[in-house]
Amino acid sequence: MLRAYLVDDERLAVQRLTRLLEATGRVEIAGSTSDPEAALAFLQSHHVDVLFLDIQMPGMTGFELLDRLDSHPLVIFITAYDRYALNAFTVNSIDYLLKPVEADRLDHALNKLERLRGQPKPDVRALARELAAELAPGRRLERIASRVGDRTTVLETARTSHFMAKDKLTFAIVDGREHVVDHSLSELEGRLDPRRFVRIHRGTIVNVSFVKELFPAVDGGVLVRLKDEPKTELSVARDRVRALKQRLGI
Repeated sequence: MLRAYLVDDERLAVQRLTRLLEATGRVEIAGSTSDPEAALAFLQSHHVDVLFLDIQMPGMTGFELLDRLDSHPLVIFITAYDRYALNAFTVNSIDYLLKPVEADRLDHALNKLERLRGQPKPDVRALARELAAELAPGRRLERIASRVGDRTTVLETARTSHFMAKDKLTFAIVDGREHVVDHSLSELEGRLDPRRFVRIHRGTIVNVSFVKELFPAVDGGVLVRLKDEPKTELSVARDRVRALKQRLGI
């Protein structure tokens, strides 16, 4: 069985993950804590096969904890971040679970761990540093400029209901008004806060805090109605419905 250690500053999250892991019958839980300092002390003196590690913790982030370890087990990050920011790291023997952790996704991660046992371990410290830089707050757009002629309008991304591509231009929509911005949707997808924004279509990124309801489209697809004054309706690509629902917690 895999020996695992769990670190998450939310005690309820630790308890939930403990129950899920015990239910699999595949993991021996060597210990758990909601205190990163206690985790560091334990891991410096005990061997485990896998570390289930929260990214965002007060006092010490998951990345900082890894950086202070002398040796490294395989790591499964526990995170509220969108998967787009982490996908590149899964090929490097690092996996992740989105909160709230689901049993089927946990089984998938355990299957991967079992395949990796006995293989050379990746440089987790270097990968964690790279991931920390990618997810650093300073890399997330909080404001964006819209330039028209000699006038520049500064838009707050939190007040932007959605971004859309149209006529080879990208628009930020604030209070129902369209503002041209100098970013492609792909660039925005990599710079916007993944906890707030999700791409729902090839030509649309939506701010989930503006989503009022989801309902069926005439063609069998799904539409989103926003809370803005025009009550904007946006089409959701079929392969993106699940990601949107996960972000909305439904």
